[in-house]
Amino acid sequence: MPDISTPNLDYGNMVQAWDINDALMGGTLYMRQLGEAYLPRWPKEDKEDYKKRLAVATLLPAYEETINQNVGRVFAEPIKLSEDVPDQIREFTKDIDLEGTRLDVWAQSFFSLAMQYGLSHALVDYPRVDPEQVKTKADEKATGARPYVTMLNPRQVIGWKSKMTGGKVQLTALRIKEVVVEDGDDFGQTKVEQIRLLTPGKVQIYRKSTGAEGQATWALHDEWQTSRRDITLVTLYTKRTGFMCGSPPLLNMALLNVKHWQSQSEQDNILHVARVPILTVFGLEEGQELVIGSSSAATFSDRQKQGLEYVEHTGSSIGAGKDSLTDLVEQMRQAGAKLLRTDNTSTKSVDQTSEEKMQEQSPLYTMATSLEDAIDNILQIMAEYTGEKEGGNVDVRTELDVESKEFNPPAALAIQALRQGGDLRRIDAIKALQKLNLIDADADPEKVLSELLTESASLTEPPPEEV
Repeated sequence: MPDISTPNLDYGNMVQAWDINDALMGGTLYMRQLGEAYLPRWPKEDKEDYKKRLAVATLLPAYEETINQNVGRVFAEPIKLSEDVPDQIREFTKDIDLEGTRLDVWAQSFFSLAMQYGLSHALVDYPRVDPEQVKTKADEKATGARPYVTMLNPRQVIGWKSKMTGGKVQLTALRIKEVVVEDGDDFGQTKVEQIRLLTPGKVQIYRKSTGAEGQATWALHDEWQTSRRDITLVTLYTKRTGFMCGSPPLLNMALLNVKHWQSQSEQDNILHVARVPILTVFGLEEGQELVIGSSSAATFSDRQKQGLEYVEHTGSSIGAGKDSLTDLVEQMRQAGAKLLRTDNTSTKSVDQTSEEKMQEQSPLYTMATSLEDAIDNILQIMAEYTGEKEGGNVDVRTELDVESKEFNPPAALAIQALRQGGDLRRIDAIKALQKLNLIDADADPEKVLSELLTESASLTEPPPEEV
């Protein structure tokens, strides 16, 4: 019978993709721990041989590095608070989670989670106060109570309910799985699993308890009322598949990375076999022993019927395996691994390069904009807790170098040659050089042309003393 720990059906549909993400983000050691889940054992492969093969397998961290790079692009510049952010809220951002974390550092981890899972959650909460001791705002302020933000891994949010209100979907119930650490009598600590059930105006904590017949059931452990008539959850989507649902935006690349992990293991095994030639002996009598060593020699009576030879791998499969790994790396690059880019943009036209970068980075631009909106919502909820009307806005870096910032010598030389040959107008040459970022892209081409003509005239005029 389903109980409070039973996840939503939508939750179960997301877990498989999340497992792949967690495996790759865990690195080589974690992939080895997972064993046959991502590195299947070959048919009739001995268990000990498999353990040896698994022990030397290494993971190319393409997926992890791509996640980190995309996060780094968005946070290449710190988050800026607008002037309309109240001073009190501005002070809160210096310790956004009551654990000493600044807003920009917290937001980076928040965005990284969303990049991995397709979504991430932030619960804006307020410390629980004793109504018997805190009866006024002054009493509340004296306790130091203030709103804060708790980051939630999507795996923690196991269930939810919603309804349509005023054309907008609103949460009516939220179940969060948590693990709290409780101190023992001496120095020991115990991890306790619990489920937090949030409904408008109420919080309930459920923990496992043992019934009369010894079976473990979830029972109400604690509950209290809140001042909010909504659930203060803010969700950031990077690839939304539905309400409270998402999918890793780089899932295709993750699958290719797993394939590379498997293929690399096969390639390493082939290399191990190929590097060790096998000594074969033919023509030995039954029961005859042969000693091979630096200080011994083998004797045979008939060269035609007896002898020794080394058998070596032809190496053709090695080349095929290497080509396959190279193809996988290229496929990963195309799927989102910018760090694996090996092509030279100088061989492409300016428009082609610009178009490719636009296609690649426009989704990241959308994600950065969504992060901006999510943080704005967090600040607004914090403001409502403190009695402020507006929480203000933040500015997240969304200019993500869509245009190529790399110097393209062949393109520049081609423009110069066309201009010198009279096949390109000067104004068109200026516009082309703007695309190459050799001239300020925001400058007016007509103004640039006017300045160039003025400078050219001044250089050709003789000095005043020679007139």
